[in-house]
Amino acid sequence: MKNQETIFIGAHEGGIQVFKGAGNLVGFANTPKMLAYILDTHKIFDSVMFTSSMDFADEEGFDHHDGAKNLWDAAVELRV
Repeated sequence: MKNQETIFIGAHEGGIQVFKGAGNLVGFANTPKMLAYILDTHKIFDSVMFTSSMDFADEEGFDHHDGAKNLWDAAVELRV
């Protein structure tokens, strides 16, 4: 079995940051299309860990606390 790094997803400045392992930023997106592209490009298909910033997205530049989750959900829908 291959040891894979944990994928972390966090809200940041009105978008979503994607990390492969702690501190290894591999992408930033503020649109569902761009986020889906990052996930596809980095072959992120399995489980991810959401940082607490996803629960408090209004403190990270989103209009509502659910803003980052809504962006994530829209990106996932594009991939289905």
